[in-house]
Amino acid sequence: MRAETEREKQAKLIEVLEQVAPGTELREAIDRILNTGTGALIVVGNLGELRPIMTGGFNINCEFTAPRLFELGKMDGAVILGRDLKTITWANVHLMPDPAIPTHEAGTRHRTAERVAKSHKNAFVIAISEKMNTVSIYVDDEHFTLESIPLVLAKADQALQTLSRYRARLDKEYGHLNTLEIEDLVTLNDVVRVIQRNEMVVRIADEIRFQASELGKDGRLVGLQLNELMAGVERLGRLLVSDYFISRDGKGPDDVMRDLSRLSADELMEETALAKTLGYRGSIELMNKLIRPRGYRVLSMITPRIPANVVDKVVGRFDNLKNIMRASPALLDEVDGVGERRAQAIKEGLDRISESIIMEGYL
Repeated sequence: MRAETEREKQAKLIEVLEQVAPGTELREAIDRILNTGTGALIVVGNLGELRPIMTGGFNINCEFTAPRLFELGKMDGAVILGRDLKTITWANVHLMPDPAIPTHEAGTRHRTAERVAKSHKNAFVIAISEKMNTVSIYVDDEHFTLESIPLVLAKADQALQTLSRYRARLDKEYGHLNTLEIEDLVTLNDVVRVIQRNEMVVRIADEIRFQASELGKDGRLVGLQLNELMAGVERLGRLLVSDYFISRDGKGPDDVMRDLSRLSADELMEETALAKTLGYRGSIELMNKLIRPRGYRVLSMITPRIPANVVDKVVGRFDNLKNIMRASPALLDEVDGVGERRAQAIKEGLDRISESIIMEGYL
């Protein structure tokens, strides 16, 4: 079975955080329990899957509301909620997960919570500590502690400022790469540098997206700012990979993008590691080797946009951007799906892009 990437794990945790974010019924119940300092153990999952580790307690099977969960949470045992968060199924349940499952927690409630989450992948567990006044959420092997809204807002604001600076730098890197591509002077090192910056921007955005999910209704402005700053970034990254990757072991651009997301922070800083992810041998000597883009990214700049299937055929016919830019409208017209009008539009569009990029280089 394929291992989950860090981005996929985070997406699963974000899905859970959105269910306990401010403005939700579950968060209201959690806040009530915190304010009274009683503590609680809440499991959200499929009753049929949880039954083998349940003992004692009593069947409630009533509609889930914050006041009901608050009252039931006062008891020593766990409260079981349906996965759709519409029903409270059981209360005052003693959970007995496999004691052989490793746990890093010390308290009984939190040890139980971690083991239940690790052994039941379709469930998540909330442990509210009466002594520490904290809320811990367990999802699979992940553990997350909820922080105060003002603190999360402050972190998100700082991260947005960082993202804004990185995005501005990324746009400059793409602009420089545009010039090199038109002049046919791109090296592997140039490509790696842009991919590195693109992935860094995506990772900062992932952190902010995580914070926005924790903020719930209080994170709407953060979400709007994030969407504006990230407009087109992931698409550009994929087009860049499509332009330069070398297919090995049947891998396509999506596989390479996934491999990039799996790189550690240290590996992301290593040019040779990024080169290997793109399919190159990644030796220092090859980093200054001239390479040519296939043309996907530049062709995507043409307005009106050329359909993706037509772009694929054009790239397949001419192999690289230099050949595409040299091709006459008559040669472009020979490509299946292009046609005379579209061939002329491609030629004129590439000429305009080339002139614009050269002019920007002079400014």
